[in-house]
Amino acid sequence: MRCPESGPDWLIDPDLSLTRAVAEAADGHLRTMTYAPELPASDELVDLLASLGVVPSLGHTASSARTAGMSLSHALHALSLHHGPGTVPTVTHLFNGMDPLHHRSPGALSACLRAARAGNAVVELIADNVHLAPETVAMMFELLGADNIALVTDSMAAAGLSDGTYHLGPSEVRVSDGVARLAAGGTIAGGTSTMSELVANAVQAGVPLSDALHSATRVPARVLGLPDTVGVVRPGARADLVVLDETQQVRGVIRNGRWIKKFSSQP
Repeated sequence: MRCPESGPDWLIDPDLSLTRAVAEAADGHLRTMTYAPELPASDELVDLLASLGVVPSLGHTASSARTAGMSLSHALHALSLHHGPGTVPTVTHLFNGMDPLHHRSPGALSACLRAARAGNAVVELIADNVHLAPETVAMMFELLGADNIALVTDSMAAAGLSDGTYHLGPSEVRVSDGVARLAAGGTIAGGTSTMSELVANAVQAGVPLSDALHSATRVPARVLGLPDTVGVVRPGARADLVVLDETQQVRGVIRNGRWIKKFSSQP
């Protein structure tokens, strides 16, 4: 419940009453929430989220490796109690919003990597070549495996649009050359890429296409508790499809089995 894009007045410690109210207002549509494990009542928040069917996602944190590791283990246990084995916590856009890895102070990052490598967490990667270098993306797929990675855009209002001035919550954001930064301070403030662009970037970085697609579709669907409904092509699943060409450019979109957009076969 921390967000570096907001000022101190907008930051609060975990509030269980507020969380319940948000979940109730969402009417079943709240699927995941990011929390910082070093804050007071974070374990209680994790327990509440798991009981509400919301996946706890560790992130926006300056916690130690020990604190992060214990919190991820706690989240895994809480989810298994309410939803059975196989449901795991996630990590909000790995590397971003957390301290970098240091050999004498490994921080939350090391705990997240270990949990994902063991299959006990899914890490999000913003493969837009801005938040992460292509080499970092390729390394994560090689070390963790596609089944433990979810590609995410972290997109804000400027996604798919031209450079200019936009807003992220109360903050003014300026987009230049597709990179969104806070007008005050210059911190990266969300992404502007689409999921198809992330898939293309991952493939260009050396990730096998099948792995990139898996992390863009089946893994997020599993995280959200929809493994048999979306993210897969099979009888009984939603016929929601994005058609890509050999360069991962979008050539068509199908929703509920109906074409809603179909592009020419030529770029």
